[in-house]
Amino acid sequence: MTYLVTGSAGFVGYHVTKALLAGGHRVIGLDSVNDYYRVDLKEARLSEIDGVAKGLAPESWRFYRGNLEDSGLVSAIFASHRFDRVIHLAAQAGVRYSITNPRAYAESNLDGFLNILEECRAHKIEHLAYASSSSVYGMNRKVPFSESDPVDHPVSLYAATKRANELMAHTYAHLYGLPVTGMRFFTVYGPFGRPDMAYFKFADAIRQGREIDIYNGGDLLRDFTYIDDVVRAVISIADRPALPCPVTADDPQALPRPDRSSAPYRIYNVGNSDPVRLETFISILETELAVKAKRNYLPMQAGDVYMTAADTSALERDFGWKPSTPIADGLKKFVEWYKNFY
Repeated sequence: MTYLVTGSAGFVGYHVTKALLAGGHRVIGLDSVNDYYRVDLKEARLSEIDGVAKGLAPESWRFYRGNLEDSGLVSAIFASHRFDRVIHLAAQAGVRYSITNPRAYAESNLDGFLNILEECRAHKIEHLAYASSSSVYGMNRKVPFSESDPVDHPVSLYAATKRANELMAHTYAHLYGLPVTGMRFFTVYGPFGRPDMAYFKFADAIRQGREIDIYNGGDLLRDFTYIDDVVRAVISIADRPALPCPVTADDPQALPRPDRSSAPYRIYNVGNSDPVRLETFISILETELAVKAKRNYLPMQAGDVYMTAADTSALERDFGWKPSTPIADGLKKFVEWYKNFY
């Protein structure tokens, strides 16, 4: 099959692209390679993909460098290739960055996503699987977070744009019959990860003997999800187009719900279902780096949430997916890569 993977120079996109190529598929990539975080890391990911593609059939991999909000470019890419699936992972990421640079999120996450939806509609794409985020749960205090929970109170603009993506996707599924599935990722980590994420920043600071900022006095819990588990989920979801859910007036369970409706629309949590306390996470990093961290405890930060915890029973029920990487094993693999890369 032929896949379009947006955000292919990004963390998740890089790993998904490599897995698809290894599976014998053709992949077209799109990424702006912007400087939100270190460009050399993104270029290194692309070089790794190029290396994999060299041993494959001609035209197995082609990369376009440009912005999602460039409707002319996005249109030209869709006109030049016939895609069986679109895996949309590109976005302006980061909760805290959205507080100081809100327009970047409107351009990439709203205008850019609209361009993807429009081209998928026009070219009758069989399935669009796109990245959402656990941040959409916002002020929700019920844990673990379930796809059937209301998500009406985001606490960052980033989260608001991701929730907007879900609503936009449902509209296109309803109006045009476009099969769409949103994937709410929970704190993905691993080799070639994002330097703006806490685990990466902690590793940098610990290695260099700098203090690490620990918010809410270290009393935070996160559902860390290892990248290999995420890749399995993404490809499984992308390869099974969403189907409509029957709606009947006499069956309350079949009425439209947050994660499904009469349109070909689905939402799935992609998480580890085992939240880890931040202090425990730091202790594992200290062990793997063989360095004691210098801690700087701070209050809760604006836009943050106390706990993320995924109910992944829907993903297990529909795809037989379960995370298989314990946090200690995943962090060990990350630190091994980190030491080699830096």
